[in-house]
Amino acid sequence: MKINSIISDPTEGTFKLVYRDMESENELGDRTVSHVHAYCFYQDKLVIVYTDSKGCWAPPGGGVEERESARDAVRREVAEETNMNVLKHRFIGYQDIFEPNKIVTQTRSVCLVEPFGPFVSDPDGDITEIKLIEPKEYKSYFDWGEVGDHIFQRALQLKTLMEGEKYYTKHRV
Repeated sequence: MKINSIISDPTEGTFKLVYRDMESENELGDRTVSHVHAYCFYQDKLVIVYTDSKGCWAPPGGGVEERESARDAVRREVAEETNMNVLKHRFIGYQDIFEPNKIVTQTRSVCLVEPFGPFVSDPDGDITEIKLIEPKEYKSYFDWGEVGDHIFQRALQLKTLMEGEKYYTKHRV
């Protein structure tokens, strides 16, 4: 599915956004992914993080480091921001944000996770709290409009599929 939308940032302005579902990383083609976000589920709860710099709740995520794949960035960001390991990961889709001088590509994923210790702090110091919430309550914390609603519904569908898989390899960060 493809969704055309607009994204607004009070400091940066308003930009065209094009979201696309994806089944494989290969669909990214030669795009350079700059940011990742992951809808993480621990048992039946959705994991969200509070970002001090933006003053809001969101799924864990952040920037992709040089020479790092989007898949590896998801694992690293989830571990850094939540103290949780990614057990299973699937890409949901990607969005291109058309800024004046460049196109910024971000991925969205769904992950099944487990804690490897209590949350103490994010290495960057930006995440100050994590919460496990009922998935149906996500709009009380963040609302990303039509694109966000579509991504969240796909996350729930893929979560159910991933939970039904009998065999998988645990990927430790």
